[in-house]
Amino acid sequence: MRKYIVAGLLVWLPLAITIWVLSWVLGALNGVFGALISATQALLPESARDGLEMLRHVPGLGVVVMAAGLLLTGIFATNIFGQWWLRQADRLLSRTPIVKSIYNSVKQVSDTLFSSNGNAFREAVLVQYPRQGSWTIAFVTGRPGGEVASKLPGECVSVYVPTTPNPTSGFFLMMLRSDVLPLAMSVDEALKYVISMGVVVPGAAPEAAALPGRN
Repeated sequence: MRKYIVAGLLVWLPLAITIWVLSWVLGALNGVFGALISATQALLPESARDGLEMLRHVPGLGVVVMAAGLLLTGIFATNIFGQWWLRQADRLLSRTPIVKSIYNSVKQVSDTLFSSNGNAFREAVLVQYPRQGSWTIAFVTGRPGGEVASKLPGECVSVYVPTTPNPTSGFFLMMLRSDVLPLAMSVDEALKYVISMGVVVPGAAPEAAALPGRN
């Protein structure tokens, strides 16, 4: 009985987690869409609000609208006219008290992570953490700069050590380049290795005997 329960769990668990993640993403998009509808309703006369309220209950409409909004924003941001307006908005937000601290920090991180010219999370490495002789996978995020770099001995790199099975939390470390061992595996393969807690080995063929009862 236990063998068959484990076999069934191995079949359904990946599917269930995939559905849960997709449901969370869809819920977040629908939540943003609902907030936009509520904000729009506040600007419209009472007679026009009922028609707009019906859109809130159309399945999948929030995802379509948000995807279209991202596409149009991208088109707007890649032309000269749009870039000028974005620079003005960026200058305004960067000078607004309180807002500028949050905005500038988030913008720097997002520009580094998603820029096609950046090097963040482009290299998977092995580091000794949390002690000598204990190894884990990390990702190079850049090099220390400014005052921090002047205080460090030798050539150092900044690395992010993710936790498992949730790699969105982790630790930021600055280490000597000589203490970091580069890996040939891609970032995606390294993430799978971390998330699976070492079960999914990059480059290894899946074992046919993974499910109980198979010979």
